[in-house]
Parts: sequence; structure tokens; C-alpha cells
Amino acid sequence: MTDSLFTEDFEDEVLRKRPYLQKEWCIRVVQSPVRKERQEQNRWRFWAPIPELGDRYVRVVTLDDQRTIHNAFPDRGFKP
Repeated sequence: MTDSLFTEDFEDEVLRKRPYLQKEWCIRVVQSPVRKERQEQNRWRFWAPIPELGDRYVRVVTLDDQRTIHNAFPDRGFKP
């Protein structure tokens, strides 16, 4: 998925609020999720552990195309 895109909100807000997140990690989550599900408002959720964050799970939200990354954050409540 080298053609991943990022919304303006992701670029301007998400990365500013969570400077420890890396785009490469978000792409990795979308490429190899342990779980994926449809969300309201034509969005998709993806989860995967990130070894660089101590194997904490990160949730990545994409637009309906499942390619354009809109949001990402560590998901403390996720249970695989």
C-alpha cells in the first residue's frame, strides 16, 4: 500500500496531538490488521500491535476507500 493517503486533518491535527505516531506505523496497521471493521459515516477501523510502542495496539481510521488515513491513536481498550 505505498499509495496511502492522509487527510488534511490527519496531517494537521492528529500528528500535532500525537507526535510520537509515525505514518509508517499507520500504513502498517492498515496493511496487516489483526482486526478490521466498518464504522459509521463510511469509515473503517483497523487495529494492530506496534512493536515500537511496546506492542500496544493502535487503531487507525480510514475513509471508505480503506486507504486514506483519517485518524490514529493507541487503543487502550482493544482486546484481540
